[in-house]
Amino acid sequence: MTVRNEDVWVGIDLGTQSVRALVVTASGDVAGAGTRALTGRRDGPRHEQDPEDWWTAVSAACREALRDVPPEAVQAVAVDGTSGTILLTDDDGRPLTAALMYDDTRAAEYVEQVNDAGGEVWRKLGYQRMQPAWALPKLLWLLEDHGGDGARLAHQADFVNRRLTGHAVAADLSNALKTGADLVAEAWPGEAFDALGVPADVLPPLERSGTPLGTVCARAADATGIPAGTPVIAGATDGCAAQLGTGRLAVGSWNSVLGTTLVLKGVTDDLVHDPFGVVYSHKAPDGRWLPGGASSTGAGAISRDFPGRDLADLDRRAAGHEPAAALAYPLVPAGERFPFLAPDARGFRLDGTGDEADDFAAVLQGVGYLERLCFDHLDLLGAPTGGDLTLTGGAARSEYWCRLRADILGRPVVLPRQAEPALGAAVLAASPGRDVAEVAGRMVAVRTVIDPRPGRTGVFDGPYLRLVGELERRGWLPAETAAHARERTSR
Repeated sequence: MTVRNEDVWVGIDLGTQSVRALVVTASGDVAGAGTRALTGRRDGPRHEQDPEDWWTAVSAACREALRDVPPEAVQAVAVDGTSGTILLTDDDGRPLTAALMYDDTRAAEYVEQVNDAGGEVWRKLGYQRMQPAWALPKLLWLLEDHGGDGARLAHQADFVNRRLTGHAVAADLSNALKTGADLVAEAWPGEAFDALGVPADVLPPLERSGTPLGTVCARAADATGIPAGTPVIAGATDGCAAQLGTGRLAVGSWNSVLGTTLVLKGVTDDLVHDPFGVVYSHKAPDGRWLPGGASSTGAGAISRDFPGRDLADLDRRAAGHEPAAALAYPLVPAGERFPFLAPDARGFRLDGTGDEADDFAAVLQGVGYLERLCFDHLDLLGAPTGGDLTLTGGAARSEYWCRLRADILGRPVVLPRQAEPALGAAVLAASPGRDVAEVAGRMVAVRTVIDPRPGRTGVFDGPYLRLVGELERRGWLPAETAAHARERTSR
């Protein structure tokens, strides 16, 4: 659509495979969109991208998105990025290193050192321990590999924000969580960083998401088409932006993003503490908390195990296998992160019949069972889970799978009309000086609500508990979570 005399906000999503720019009105109408592909380099535990490619893609995507938008309509811009992706830059923001991506684990040898130095802080923040792919171990690796003289830490969003403003910028607390920021104090934990030998001048200042960072400079305006002087607002991780993009920000609301893997994020008043170390909490712009976790199960198991198949046809055939004869734990990569931590976990399928439709149904149901187990674990921790549940991600395009998940979970699911991280970034761009929940509520429209079919939840109780037992028997699922899942099922 072409905007006439209507304000718009720009959200930029820095994904793994592409950059997405979305231009959105206050009522959630999309005035323009642009996408440009990204490429990376993978080699065993290493996953890198060239930061300059981000800026090239951002410039092209924004120009495409703003092609039919009057310059005077653009009110602000915000950027989200992949969580835990960092690099080192010089004082002028030029990259000194490649970007180590969110799932790069080359710095695993530094994790014990990081947890020894900062364990007290990590426990206060509720997640207990850092993991190999988190940003702080990677920062230590970069500083040792490159040397720290004159180097500056930049998260993915920081790098782009610096290009937009033309000067050094603060990092948002959301992206800084996995780099060790103390989200309670809203500061870097000095003693822990001193113990790790991280110089203070390597670290950017910190601000909450939704805080103005500067304005678009003339050089960036020429590159992107975003008018010079447009406010640049602190963004968030892509997962938090996706949560904001659902429009459901009341306490107890949750968003389940089912793409290649499964990511679950919610809203709480209080910080959630997880003694098992699988749930971690970001801080919302209004000071509330956004707890959640990322599983290694997801729709990636379908693209891997059913390549090139007609998925709509398989959906129709799977409906005749409720529950499936087979029981599947459909891991995508090896190792599980949520709702339990088990690096040695491996996917499995039991009692397969050789019937393709039954095997497909088992995968769909298995992901639903893991999603249900995530909620059982969150309930065990005392997190409120009774609010709206939105389903987003590529799997939300399957109406059958959404209905199946509603049946397995025994609760209604909300499907937003337009749900993506770039929309959440646009919400943040529009949020300074306003209630972010109200902004999101106006910008995000509901496409449909799917209620569980009467009596269908009980159909899946037996296989769900069987999977719980299998995960516990193999030593992956803690007994406390397994017992709580059984207790909730029996209510």
